[in-house]
Amino acid sequence: MRRVASWCSASALIFALHAPVANAELWGFVDEAGRAHFASTRLDDRYQLFFRGKTSLDAERESSKRESTPAFEQTPLYRRVVGHPNVRRFAALIEQSARARALNPSLVKAVIAVESAFEPDAMSAKGALGLMQIIPATAVRYGVVERPGRTVAQQLLDPTTNVRIGVRYLRDLLDLFNDDLPLALAAYNAGEESVRQSGNRIPPFRETREYVELVRQFQTFYEPPEAIRSAPSTSRIELLP
Repeated sequence: MRRVASWCSASALIFALHAPVANAELWGFVDEAGRAHFASTRLDDRYQLFFRGKTSLDAERESSKRESTPAFEQTPLYRRVVGHPNVRRFAALIEQSARARALNPSLVKAVIAVESAFEPDAMSAKGALGLMQIIPATAVRYGVVERPGRTVAQQLLDPTTNVRIGVRYLRDLLDLFNDDLPLALAAYNAGEESVRQSGNRIPPFRETREYVELVRQFQTFYEPPEAIRSAPSTSRIELLP
């Protein structure tokens, strides 16, 4: 699925619960048109490092380190992911919607960052819409119907409707895959059937592998450090060769 918050595929990494500790990095830049581009590795000279955490789940619980300086915090990229007005504008909506479905608000914020860069009118080439990039067919599954003067697609551009549907869908994917977050994220990106056909492992798509990695890194980025240290263990990531 093509994202307004464009991010380029990088080499897939294999993560396991007891894998050796390595740095998890978020790189990015804002282009001339104001679009944010993200990647988990430095793809070229335009990309700047704005966050480094840990790839292993144990290390994520131990610490979270922002590699930033006062000067860097004034750059367009840092302002986009931290100080963008929409991050604050939708904070209460994200918090309320996430708590209502027993989800971590930092996870929902991470999905929105990767999906739309917090732009509520984001539209993908494949018809995904809004903050959480929901397709109309998914919205219909959750009871959104056409109204006089308002199509399903138009309703998905409303942030409240969009986040409500996106959070419900993410919660259902977690339930479907036994609270395995990487699999739920893979299904959010590539579809439930793709995960099933891959033997309940992350499908061998570079976009999907990078998507899962970026969302997890953004979640660590948005998570308060004290929450990371006390976070419960989660499922390991399994990638198809």
